[in-house]
Amino acid sequence: MDFYGFYTGKIFDAYRYLGAHVTPDGVVFRTFAPSASKISVIGEFNGWEESPMAKVHDGNFWEFVSPDAAPGMMYKYRIYDRAGQFIDHCDPYGYGMELRPNTSSIIRDMDTYRFHDAPWMKKRTDRRSEPLNIYEIHFGSFRKPSAEPDDWYNYEEMVDILIPYLKENGYNYLEIMPLCEYPSDESWGYQGTGFFSPTSRYGTADQLKAFVDTCHQNDIGILLDFVPVHFAVDYYALANYDGTALYEYPHAAVGQSEWGSCNFMHSRGEVRSFLQSAANYWLTEFHMDGLRMDAISRAIYWQGMPERGVNPNAVEFLKYMNRGLKELHPSAILAAEDSTSFPGVTDDVKDGGLGFDYKWDMGWMNDTLDYFRTDPLFRGGCGSKLTFSMAYYYDSNYLLPLSHDEVVHGKATILQKMFGDYEMKFPQARSFYMYMYAHPGKKLNFMGNEIGHFREWDEKREQDWNLLDYPAHQDFHRFMTALNRFYMEHPSFFEKDYEADGFRWLDCHSQERCVYAIERAGKKERIAAVFNFSGIEQKGYKLEIPEAAELRRVFTSELQEYGGTVPETVKSLKPVNGVFEFALEPFSAEYYLIEKAENTSDVL
Repeated sequence: MDFYGFYTGKIFDAYRYLGAHVTPDGVVFRTFAPSASKISVIGEFNGWEESPMAKVHDGNFWEFVSPDAAPGMMYKYRIYDRAGQFIDHCDPYGYGMELRPNTSSIIRDMDTYRFHDAPWMKKRTDRRSEPLNIYEIHFGSFRKPSAEPDDWYNYEEMVDILIPYLKENGYNYLEIMPLCEYPSDESWGYQGTGFFSPTSRYGTADQLKAFVDTCHQNDIGILLDFVPVHFAVDYYALANYDGTALYEYPHAAVGQSEWGSCNFMHSRGEVRSFLQSAANYWLTEFHMDGLRMDAISRAIYWQGMPERGVNPNAVEFLKYMNRGLKELHPSAILAAEDSTSFPGVTDDVKDGGLGFDYKWDMGWMNDTLDYFRTDPLFRGGCGSKLTFSMAYYYDSNYLLPLSHDEVVHGKATILQKMFGDYEMKFPQARSFYMYMYAHPGKKLNFMGNEIGHFREWDEKREQDWNLLDYPAHQDFHRFMTALNRFYMEHPSFFEKDYEADGFRWLDCHSQERCVYAIERAGKKERIAAVFNFSGIEQKGYKLEIPEAAELRRVFTSELQEYGGTVPETVKSLKPVNGVFEFALEPFSAEYYLIEKAENTSDVL
């Protein structure tokens, strides 16, 4: 290992030196604990008796070689502080851990699995001008073998459960909430204890590799939720690891997050190297296709509060990590969960940016859902909630998220958020989603949204798949599947997501009628999307569309098979004196292919 690079926060492969490594001479254990007075390894291979570790290199690293240790065996580090008191810790760089509430690390041989996804890895891109339709899941509650809270399918079992579902429903990427080991089910993985350990809830490292491998062989990419800002306070993990605040700040004012967890001290080179190595580890060893980085606002600003100022060390860490990851994995996706207006989040680091590929558009999400919560009688005065997103859209490369955070903690599910009674919610949800898919930006939906989930998500229970026994939910699921496939097949909706000529308002001035129209353009195709978000029919709605000789309806939210009233999609409109006239059903949305004026037989 490059020790100077480790201390200065420059390396991305510390996990190849630190941790437990299987060699021909046995297992080599190494840990970094500069303030410890003594460290021993205890484990199954020595009857949980202490095997003293020796100081190596500059005395800040400790090492022990055991010829009796083998993959699958458990171990811990018994770390004595300067006062001679000890705590048994799991390995910060360990490749496996016991199932909670047990806390031992487990020796894993990371060189046994062989991937078969070379064609996928060769063709993989960051999807900038391609469709990116993400299905976000919590791995343990998509489906469950039983009603028991801690009964889960393992990584390999999920291959036959999840992959066919993704393909049938038109998703090309999967985003998984954190899979690094964590002690509390209720934290969903965001309070980690094992940043290099795939959680044992769902199996081993090799089983996770097999899952990723099979996804790739089915043309499905995987994004992993990664938490570079904070970690769990549990005594056996990173907190006060060597008897001092080694990974965290020593002062609670900046050392404790709003969730009660420990904030990483990004000014320390050793911490930067730890986090950079963890990020690279998931991309390299598991062939993950990208990372969604959690709570980036808490790294940009002290405690996530702009009024407390920018945290320059954390910002510099993000820039260096992202630049390094993109050099190592040019086609991997780096997405930031950031709700702030901090500039340059998706700009290249060489141009002064943070170097992310995408930024979650939390403003679009909040404003649009607020609009659809509003009584349609009063939506006429809320039009800015729909139009404001395009006022700032080109500041970043945005991704439109309807994530797990929007369906928990009393917020209601996406379908529930729609105004009105049960029957009234479905047509609004259909028009809402058609607006989302016509809006520029990549797409993300949390599991259950596509079947019209009514119960808020609970990590202890699987999704309410029995909803598909009810006609309204069957129809809605059929609609979402068709919309996903339409999005994937029409370049107008993704080729120019981040180019100014890929979008224009055809009408954003009929706010009192709650009627809007958008044009999306690809290189060879134009689509007009027309929306009636009011609860009444809008007859005689007129719209000018430049260079359009004919409109051919190719998708409508009101198709009978989706629960609407329209028997078939097919409909053509021709302009009269350059103006198209529509009769729009209540709470409806329609997509039209635009036939170009100079040759009506061709589509642009």
